[in-house]
Amino acid sequence: MPPSPPTVVLSPCAACKILRRRCADKCVLAPYFPPTEPYKFTIAHRVFGAANIIKFLQELPETRRADAVSSMVYEANARIRDPVYGCTGAISQLQKQVVELQAQLAKAQAEVATLQCQNANLFALICMEMTQSQDQPMFQQQSPAVDATCFLDETSVVPSWEPLWT
Repeated sequence: MPPSPPTVVLSPCAACKILRRRCADKCVLAPYFPPTEPYKFTIAHRVFGAANIIKFLQELPETRRADAVSSMVYEANARIRDPVYGCTGAISQLQKQVVELQAQLAKAQAEVATLQCQNANLFALICMEMTQSQDQPMFQQQSPAVDATCFLDETSVVPSWEPLWT
């Protein structure tokens, strides 16, 4: 019995439409280049060529073909934008951006740590001033108009404080 001719699909895939050929029932490209997305095949075809795309997809198991097409389209886009470096240029640029952002993060973290130390030192100085002012008689206080207890009450002051710096 002679092999049956491939059945013709009514709506050809984007690849067959661009290549101006009939889209067979078992077209390798049809599941990955639907007629609604012709730009995907156009970009991949411009960089890799139709024969290479078909050959590459036929060599892969069907479970990995969708990812391969996605990668080819991404690489083709990158090659069109940057013909010399392609995806490598985009990756390099992103890595540079990550390094710059890490440096900015480290600088911000150092500033936060500095401000926290300054805050702790200021609190320690206030506590020290309050304990000294409580030890002095009322007539010997340097500024009787300023009441140090307006910032902290006596229950929150620790009489024996330890400096936070070394």
